[in-house]
Amino acid sequence: MNNTIELIIAEDNPRDREFLCSALDAYQLAVVDNGNDAYQLATHSTEPYIISDLQMPECNGIELAKKVWQERPLARIIFWTQFQDEVYIRSLSDIIPAETVYGYVLKNNPSEQLLKAINFVFHESQCWIDPQIRPVQQRTQQSKSMISDLEFEVLIDIALGLTDEMIAKRRYLSKRGVQSRLKSLYVKLKIEHDKLSLSPFGQKVNLRSRAVAIALQRGLVNPTELSNAEAELMNWFKTIPM
Repeated sequence: MNNTIELIIAEDNPRDREFLCSALDAYQLAVVDNGNDAYQLATHSTEPYIISDLQMPECNGIELAKKVWQERPLARIIFWTQFQDEVYIRSLSDIIPAETVYGYVLKNNPSEQLLKAINFVFHESQCWIDPQIRPVQQRTQQSKSMISDLEFEVLIDIALGLTDEMIAKRRYLSKRGVQSRLKSLYVKLKIEHDKLSLSPFGQKVNLRSRAVAIALQRGLVNPTELSNAEAELMNWFKTIPM
C-alpha cells in the first residue's frame, strides 16, 4: 500500500490529534487545529486528502468541506467525529458533490476501523460510512421521513420558542403558511394527535414541545446547533422594529 500521500488532519482536541498522529504514523501528515488552516493547506493540491473533526472553532468540518469541495471537487474527506446526529448527516447530504468519495467514522472506533476507512476512501476510491451511521443515513434519504429545509427551519424556530406570528415574520409567511409547515413537520416526525393523550385526564400533549423532543432524540437538532441558531436569532432581532 502506498502511504506516501499527504493527509491533512484538522482536529482541535489535543488528545484526538495525538491519537491520529500515532495511528497514522506511516503517512505524511499536515496537522492543524482548525478548519481555516486546513482549507489553506487544501488549496495547495488539486486533490487534497483530509481527515476532519466536525466541531471546531471558527470553521467547523461541514464549513471546511463546503469550501474545499467548491474549489476542489475531487477532494476526499473523511469526517472523524463523535457525533452521529442526524443534523450533521443532513448537512453533509446538502453539500457533497456528485460522485465525490468521502468517509464518515465515529471516534469510538479502534484505530483499525479508521485505517479501514482510510484504505477505502484514499486508496480504493470508495465511500466508507460507519455502520453505526447507516441507519441514520437511510432515514435521511427516505422521502417519507426526510425533513425538508423549510420544515427544518420551522423546527428550529419552535425549538427557540418563537410563536406562529414571529415565525411568520421571520420566514416571510402567513400564519396559515406557518401552520402548514408545522403540520407537515408533525407528519414527518410521526406525531399522531389521537395517540398522544395524557391519561387519566385525556389532555393532548403540546405538539410543538413533542416535536422538539423527538427531534432531539433523533439528532435532528443538538445543543451546538441550537446555540448557533440562537445567535442568528439574536442578530435577526436587531434588524426588526420592536
